[in-house]
Amino acid sequence: MNRFPENVIVVPLENKVLLPSVILRLMIRGKQANDLTRSYFRQASSTTTNKVDVYVACIPLQPNFNTKNQTETALVEGDHAVSQAPQVPLPSHQVENQTLNDDGLTSEVNRHQLLEYGCLARIIRVQRSGANLFGVFVEGITRFKVNHFYQNTPSMIPYPSCWMVNATYVTDDVRVMKELSLEEKQTVAKFKELSQIFVSKMRELQLPETLLAQLSKVVNTTPVSSLADLLVALIETTFEERLFMLATPLLKDRLTLASEWMTRQLHVLQISDTLGSGIDGKLSQRQREFYLRQQLEAIQNELKSDQKTDNKAFKIPLGEDELSDLHSKLAQANLPNDIVILAQRELKRLKRLQTSSSEWAVSRNYLEWLSDLPWGSKSSQQLDIQKSKYQLDCDHFGLNHVKKRIIEYLSVIKVKGDLKAPILCFVGPPGVGKTSLGKSIAQSMSREFHRISLGGVRDEADIRGHRRTYVGAMPGLVIQGLKKCKVNNPLFLLDEIDKLVHSSHHGDPAAALLEVLDPEQNNTFSDHYLNVPFDLSNILFIATANSLDTIPGPLLDRMEVIELHGYTFEEKLHIAKTHLVPKQTLAHGLHEGHIELPDDVILYIAENYTRESGVRTLERTLASIVRSKCVELAELRENNKEDNYNPSVSIFDIKSILGNIKYEKEVSERDSYPGVVTGLAYSGSGNGGILFVEASKMPGNGNLHLTGSLGNVIQESAKLALSWVKSHAFTLKLTSNPREKMVEHDDIHIHFPAGSISKDGPSAGVTLVCAIVSLYSGYRVQPTTAMTGEISLRGQVLPVGGIKEKVISAHRAGIRKIIMPLRNQMDVEQDVPEKIKDDIHFVFAKNIWEVLEAALVTNESEKWSTRIYESQL
Repeated sequence: MNRFPENVIVVPLENKVLLPSVILRLMIRGKQANDLTRSYFRQASSTTTNKVDVYVACIPLQPNFNTKNQTETALVEGDHAVSQAPQVPLPSHQVENQTLNDDGLTSEVNRHQLLEYGCLARIIRVQRSGANLFGVFVEGITRFKVNHFYQNTPSMIPYPSCWMVNATYVTDDVRVMKELSLEEKQTVAKFKELSQIFVSKMRELQLPETLLAQLSKVVNTTPVSSLADLLVALIETTFEERLFMLATPLLKDRLTLASEWMTRQLHVLQISDTLGSGIDGKLSQRQREFYLRQQLEAIQNELKSDQKTDNKAFKIPLGEDELSDLHSKLAQANLPNDIVILAQRELKRLKRLQTSSSEWAVSRNYLEWLSDLPWGSKSSQQLDIQKSKYQLDCDHFGLNHVKKRIIEYLSVIKVKGDLKAPILCFVGPPGVGKTSLGKSIAQSMSREFHRISLGGVRDEADIRGHRRTYVGAMPGLVIQGLKKCKVNNPLFLLDEIDKLVHSSHHGDPAAALLEVLDPEQNNTFSDHYLNVPFDLSNILFIATANSLDTIPGPLLDRMEVIELHGYTFEEKLHIAKTHLVPKQTLAHGLHEGHIELPDDVILYIAENYTRESGVRTLERTLASIVRSKCVELAELRENNKEDNYNPSVSIFDIKSILGNIKYEKEVSERDSYPGVVTGLAYSGSGNGGILFVEASKMPGNGNLHLTGSLGNVIQESAKLALSWVKSHAFTLKLTSNPREKMVEHDDIHIHFPAGSISKDGPSAGVTLVCAIVSLYSGYRVQPTTAMTGEISLRGQVLPVGGIKEKVISAHRAGIRKIIMPLRNQMDVEQDVPEKIKDDIHFVFAKNIWEVLEAALVTNESEKWSTRIYESQL
């Protein structure tokens, strides 16, 4: 037998009596109502196995004080109001129009109006019916006798400042049934017979077969003690009679009372069936049907094991269970007050629609979206700075500036307690770990992670949602992600934000992202489908991109850009040993000892078979090696020679597995020629590379020819370089006198190899000057020397971008000397790894004369930089 609490919160009932096994609905509001419903939702959402029911003590007020609500409220079924007919029983679970005030669930005024007996009830469902108004469904459990009342203190949780009751419970002992006398057993038999007659009478009134079948099952299977209370609440009885039934402790006395009132009700129904006709008869029949359906809904909750079977067998009408579940979900969704009003209006509209209409499906889907969104559900953040550092270091090698920014963000949250989430944008070449870095951040912050792929998104409705004007309308990707995460503070990764399609005939999705990513606006983001504001300010947005060129300026202004540069060979070696090789070994079913890749082998693969900033191609190449070892191991196992398996992989094995070398160090293979110079380039995807410039002269009229798929900027740099060389030709000793024209009878042809690749950008000025000077002077530039920088018409060397990418690519190609602008010295000191700085000699030039001095190999003792003084004399 269940143990019931000795002290329970008091809920007074006006003109209502709750009996065991009966469902009653109460309308409550106030502070204590909020505490009560919050306690119910907390227990309902608990994931533990030892859930505790929420109990209340439903005690009727004395009849002398029942001055309110003397007129029964009209019941509404469908679109028709049904008034109370004298021959029809009043349902026990009609909505109680009473509220719980803010002074306590029972005020001091009606404290002395409570009776000395009542019914212990368990809360089975809560519906939010308005702003700070709740509909609470309670199920009667057992009778009790009041011992004493007392008032809670403000310190008592969770119901401070409300009246409580200490009670003695009255339970029906099963042994009593065996000890009944012959006369008492006849009373039980008579009650059961009357119950069967009542069911037969309901069948004569042509009630739906669904309700009749369920009522018949309840009468046949429910114990007589519960059935007596249930039928007394179902038939027409007065308030005083139900009070008398509640206050009767002995089962045999209750059966006598129930039999007497059942006999009276059958006589009334017989007379009503004989005399009733026309509209009144229809109304009474519809009202009885409504009463039975509502009460049988409570019975279904008791028969949980048979509920699904009953629904299929009795063919419950489509839409009834769905609306009930939908109402329950909306009540538990913790909607804001303005959204509650909207949901109530939409739910009323849904009830008036036919279930077969398309509008019914659209309206139902809309309400389901409202109930599924996490309006007030947050995930608890467990911020541990040391744990976050460890997590980031384990998942990613290098990227120190990115990790530093993330740790700064977490530290501010831990100190301040709250921080408006910044919009981080990781920009870098493919394969450097932008997406996986977002997952690591979410894990270190204990947030839910959701990835939104924006590549190729061309419709504005994908971001802001479709308007609810057709059946297939859906919210945007942001709202869909919130539904999947089930919390309103996840981490959203906006992947490939630079691949959005701009200004198509479907709208501009990049413009739609402006409100989503603006911290000052996204707290009231309005999706076209929902058409209500939703707060996105708790979401941490992280975007990824390969290039900033295709991101609109207003959208880029809302994000904090963090650049991720490519990895060096040493970093790739560490990543391959700690992450890639173990991952591929496990993915192919091998164990740790089945693959042995020495450091020199991994470096050989990275240098000769991959030419990338990231590690994606390196991982695929390592997977090819692992597969080849799998083939070798499988063949040996088939021949029972597994002991002959050699797990080590040598460089010779690499050539037989992967074939010929794909990338060679072009610089080390080249010879130096006059007019050939090596420059450094930076591609838009975040990759760097070396760029060869070849200059040649031929008889002509002083024309300049440029080839190699060059853009406008680099063509202007070539013209600028030629103009500077012409103006300083005598100083450079390219002409015999100051008035002589350098290219009067020559044409100059400048070519950039790899003509199929488009080239543009303001970083080839010094390279072009050196190529032209080398062509006419005959001095050569060493193949292991590279340069980058732009020049002005006065010969000043201007700074350029992409220094780390260019330096890493130059190191990869075998460059050992780099000339660059003086104003880029700080970039080298901060971004370039120490290992590369040790292998490469950097020359920082302030003007073009210093570039020529460092680049051209001469046999003279005279310095190029001194010639600038001659040009000024």
